[in-house]
Amino acid sequence: MQKLIEKANVLMEALPWIKNFYGKTIVIKYGGNAMVEKRLKEGFARDVILMKYIGLNPVVVHGGGPQIGKVLEAMKIESRFVQGMRVTDSATMDVVEMVLGGKVNKEIVNNINRHGGKAVGLTGKDGGLIQARKLEMTAVNPETLTPEIIDIGMVGEVESVNPAVISALEGGNFIPVIAPIGVSLNGETYNINADLVAGKIAGALKAEKLILLTDIEGVKDKQGKLISTIDVRRVPDLINDGTISGGMIPKVNCCVDAVAEGVTKTHHRRPDGTCLSAGDLHQQRGRYRRGKVR
Repeated sequence: MQKLIEKANVLMEALPWIKNFYGKTIVIKYGGNAMVEKRLKEGFARDVILMKYIGLNPVVVHGGGPQIGKVLEAMKIESRFVQGMRVTDSATMDVVEMVLGGKVNKEIVNNINRHGGKAVGLTGKDGGLIQARKLEMTAVNPETLTPEIIDIGMVGEVESVNPAVISALEGGNFIPVIAPIGVSLNGETYNINADLVAGKIAGALKAEKLILLTDIEGVKDKQGKLISTIDVRRVPDLINDGTISGGMIPKVNCCVDAVAEGVTKTHHRRPDGTCLSAGDLHQQRGRYRRGKVR
């Protein structure tokens, strides 16, 4: 009885929040330990279903880096990263598409459906969802101090998003689960960072929130201290001086892009629900600013 009373109290406290977000779209980038640990996977599925039941429209965009890495290792294909992006040749691309669009995507869909939801798995190829182009990456040559193009293979960036297929699924009360694979006008398949895909989809849908589930503690300064607030205008400098590095680069960039395209707020959250510092980015009075996660 006590547990029932506690649940009722939680729902009562949540009613204003439910009212404010009823009918709104929430894009969730799903990754990290939440995709590995059984308890967290089941908790994620239940949370997404609950969001749908109370009138929100969750859209899930998932990663799968560790799973891809394991398959590549088993196949004796080397994994290399540049600025947080996986170098992707044709053999690696075959593995990426097989793991992301197949095993990982269907496992998430099955987990949501098994807990009572209605999920449908997609890649960017389905319904022309994600039109991509080859990612052009540059870096400064330390010897000549001039920018040079770095070719990291079949890695893409989002050129455009066609949200019609997502809207159709939402209208049918389905939960879209999207693998970050895009296709170009010429039919080339591209591996796209899941954070960047989540940001672009959130922008195309004019989502109320973009939530990034992540294991990363946050952005730290040169002394290793967590930075609680970052002005968006500082982001390029923080990337250039190495303060924002590795896998944190696409996470921060996707937050900036999402807000610039109309998303109200973005958050970084641990898989267990704990908020991270330097994780809330929102727009206010026409200016972009970064604040503490609340």
